[in-house]
Amino acid sequence: MYAAPVGCVLISCSSLTAQQDRTAADPSSAAVITQRSDTSGSGSETQSPAPSAVASLGADSSSGALSDASHPDGGPQAAQKDAPASPAPQNTSDSQRAPQTKRILGIIPNFRAISTDEKLPAQSVKEKFVTASEDSFDYSSIFIPAMLAGYSMETVATPEFHQGAAGYARYFWHAAVDQTSENYMVEFVVPSITHEDTRYYTMGRGGFLKRTGYALSRAVVTRSDSGKEVFNASEVIGAGASSGLSSLYYPTRERSFGNTGKAWGIDVGVDGISFVAKEFWPDINHWLFHADKTSAGTQQ
Repeated sequence: MYAAPVGCVLISCSSLTAQQDRTAADPSSAAVITQRSDTSGSGSETQSPAPSAVASLGADSSSGALSDASHPDGGPQAAQKDAPASPAPQNTSDSQRAPQTKRILGIIPNFRAISTDEKLPAQSVKEKFVTASEDSFDYSSIFIPAMLAGYSMETVATPEFHQGAAGYARYFWHAAVDQTSENYMVEFVVPSITHEDTRYYTMGRGGFLKRTGYALSRAVVTRSDSGKEVFNASEVIGAGASSGLSSLYYPTRERSFGNTGKAWGIDVGVDGISFVAKEFWPDINHWLFHADKTSAGTQQ
């Protein structure tokens, strides 16, 4: 009765011995020894790697450990993975442009100048009225009429005003009224009808001639409330309307198309020169007073 179990054991041992001999004859093969357990009757199989496979795995592990040990950060791949990403280069020239200020030299109004690349919503009718009022009644608004009055008296633009202090006073109040009427026509009345933006947007880049040409061109080119470049009807028509209104308070002899056209040209020319001053004021301010250059969208 014991012959059958003993025979099974002998057959199993011989089979195992034959498998080991084949493995020894071919070390590179990764044979798997299957041991079948029949005692439980479940038919489960257990697999274990052959000695050659274990040796090969150990050699690979030790090689990897040596490679990692030679690199303190865990090898070149780990170092490349852990290295922080390089920051994207930034255009420092844009961020180093000096901003506009509310006044030039702390006196002359500069309320309509906008720093380079600044994005603003469309002007409302109320904002246009406020801007025109600021330019007309600011404490510094007397300087331009004062200079124009001196120039007009020197060139005897209106002989009926005569000379001396009384003559200068006449030139001055006429120039002040001219300025006020032009401000409201150019900055409020006409742009409210034509839906134009009365602000001056600084170019801020390029050479002197390029920026000067851009500033002078703003006398005939401007932005609409929607942001498109359009003909500057506010400046051209508004200045012309203001010059026409001046005939109501100038001497009768001065009420001619020639004088009206001359006043019209002077108004547009003065505004063009003021745009040039606004364009280069941030650079002059930095050069004279070493004002800090901040973001282009910041106003002081």
